[in-house]
Amino acid sequence: MLLGILTSSGSGCQSVGYYSQAIHGQCQILHRRQAIAELLKDPATPPALQTKLRLVLDLRKFAETELHLSANGHYLAYADLGRRYALWNVYAAPEFSLKAKSWWYPVVGRLKYRGYFSEPQARQMACKLKHAGYDVHVGGVPAYSTLGWFRDPVLNTFIDYEETDLAELLFHELTHQRLFIAGDTEFNEALATAVAEEGLRRWLESKNDLDALRAYQQEVRRHEQFIELITQTRAQLDMFYLNPVVQLDPDAARKRAHKEQLLQQLRHHYDALRKTWVGQPDFDAWFKSDLNNARLNTVDTYYQLVPAFRALLRSKRGDLDAFFAALKELSGLRKEQRRAWLAALEP
Repeated sequence: MLLGILTSSGSGCQSVGYYSQAIHGQCQILHRRQAIAELLKDPATPPALQTKLRLVLDLRKFAETELHLSANGHYLAYADLGRRYALWNVYAAPEFSLKAKSWWYPVVGRLKYRGYFSEPQARQMACKLKHAGYDVHVGGVPAYSTLGWFRDPVLNTFIDYEETDLAELLFHELTHQRLFIAGDTEFNEALATAVAEEGLRRWLESKNDLDALRAYQQEVRRHEQFIELITQTRAQLDMFYLNPVVQLDPDAARKRAHKEQLLQQLRHHYDALRKTWVGQPDFDAWFKSDLNNARLNTVDTYYQLVPAFRALLRSKRGDLDAFFAALKELSGLRKEQRRAWLAALEP
């Protein structure tokens, strides 16, 4: 996850208010940082926290030495924000379209979400967008990358994660430090997802933790099945929305009814799928939220390009330096050219 709210060159009251909360939120994180080295020396630091902080240092070292991800001062401090998420992202899409709304930010270009350090402010923006006719989704974010503008600390919002989840998160965020293409949300997030997946596999192999590796591989397979369901539903919705007859139909209620029918069909397919997982309700919480275009787009953003990145890494025989070098050459291309290049890699 990226933080696209570092500086402001925008104008108008709304822009000033938005960037003010962003600056205040980032300053709060910086103010609450405590050096991990000092916390490990402090007898008042809870043993469970010390254990997790040592794990973070081990993961950080592994990321640098084995994954060639430059930690560059990141995750050497810890900050307790006193809340469950670092920030909340607002996603939006038209009621009858999967074209995500995007916002422009200095440095990082266009992103398909709007981040707030206050949940009430995020939900206030979501309400405005909903009243304007958009499908909206508000999602809590445990961690984000400032792309080297600041030294990102470990946060209380994710320190209690299980080892595999913590490793995956750190590898994901550090990938943004290695390669980032301004204005291409899907590329950046799917790249970080693919590298984190590969990094976690290598981490578990390095520990010879075969049970954890098998469990993770099964989790990846379930995730792929979930993504396949979402992809199929998005394709059905996209075909429906782009149908000229539907676009000319003035009866919004009729269109909503068909849209809801497709979303309910997705729920039924998930219910059938989860029964084959034997006690692994990985995505039950995801389906408890309202399903709409914005919600479906969040999955597409992070996973649409992952198969292409996996294929590229295989073609480089697992050489991450060669992998990143090939991708860096794409940074000067237009987004459409990058998509075509990556599409040619997919199995």
